[in-house]
Amino acid sequence: MRRRRAPKRDVMPDPKYNSLEIGRFINIMMLDGKKSVAQKIIYDAFDVIEEKLNQDPIKSFFAALDNARPRLEVRPRRIGGATYQVPMEVPKERGVTIALRWVRDFARKKKGKPMKIKLADEILAAYKNEGTVIKKKEDTHKMADANKAFAHFKW
Repeated sequence: MRRRRAPKRDVMPDPKYNSLEIGRFINIMMLDGKKSVAQKIIYDAFDVIEEKLNQDPIKSFFAALDNARPRLEVRPRRIGGATYQVPMEVPKERGVTIALRWVRDFARKKKGKPMKIKLADEILAAYKNEGTVIKKKEDTHKMADANKAFAHFKW
């Protein structure tokens, strides 16, 4: 590590559900500082999820997050002129952040529907353990598994 660690910033919980994770998700979804737009998209997506599943959208959101959260990842480590992909366990907080980012990115990549519906579809797919977010998680795990031989380079 070359410099000091960046301080952890406190995230405000969201106003409707008073949840820190949803507050963080709103910040991740936000474009150009337009927080109210991001809130509206997320809350509308939750309404769509509630409509489709007939159950609490918050529970399904957290279940989807847990399904999408990677447990292992590979990180590059330079040793003697060669760079090895070293598998490492992902801390829970980082795993949740990665999962939120994946959900956002894959929802944005879809075309032809309003963002609230794309986001709801992505969360529902993760809730059912299917879809692009889960595939990405499995690919990450496969990569870590394939590089198990370099696990002794952990730091």
